[in-house]
Amino acid sequence: MTDYPNLILEKIGHTALVTIDAPPANTWNRDSLAGLKQLVLDLEADRNIYALVITGNGSKFFSAGADLNQFASGDKGAAHEISILFGEAFETLSAFRGVSIAAINGYAMGGGLECALACDIRIAEEQAVMALPEAGVGLLPCAGGTQNLPWLVGEGWAKRMILCGERVDARKALDIGLVEEVVATGQARDTALALAEKVARQSPSSVTACKGLIQGARSAAPAHWLIHERERFARLFDTADQQEGVNAFLEKRAPHWKNA
Repeated sequence: MTDYPNLILEKIGHTALVTIDAPPANTWNRDSLAGLKQLVLDLEADRNIYALVITGNGSKFFSAGADLNQFASGDKGAAHEISILFGEAFETLSAFRGVSIAAINGYAMGGGLECALACDIRIAEEQAVMALPEAGVGLLPCAGGTQNLPWLVGEGWAKRMILCGERVDARKALDIGLVEEVVATGQARDTALALAEKVARQSPSSVTACKGLIQGARSAAPAHWLIHERERFARLFDTADQQEGVNAFLEKRAPHWKNA
């Protein structure tokens, strides 16, 4: 089995459960970021995996973000290298063909929150706290935070969190659209896995096509994507899943997806 530093991978049915395991605060470093990128690429190649759930080990931290010891020397070259690793890891996660769900089981700070922002859906436990505090230590969010956060919560709240260093608890995160659900302490993982099971009932070919269209709206106006929506609808008729889905419905049985 491939070794992914500071990451634990379990496969449960059609779901990959990824646990960030870097005590005490589940911080990211060069090895774990490269490991996350490779892990997602490996899952991308596993046609039996339809969803990915990522959570933190322990009861206090989802992830506290970057290990700041990496920046203590003031080495600009090293900083540039780590910023690229952050970007590549989380952009690969964002581009995963299936559904990615962040089970936020505690503090999600800096790069920890950016990891959750790279996911399709976020479920937070009631004690969770989220922030992008980089400007408070002379840095900035370099792994998608300045782009993904305002897309979800609007420019005003993004500026409060990034420019003012404001932290939000789980309830406030739900109110502003940062997370989609708040659950009791200790329940994020199981809630995310249950949601991932729903993904397995959907055609994986359709999910991939739909996800690309939804995320495409970030880079171009809806008018640009409407024609692609129709084209991708027609393209699904080249897949085995389309035929299986329609026939299963007409025959009143559960479909057997092939992700092909």
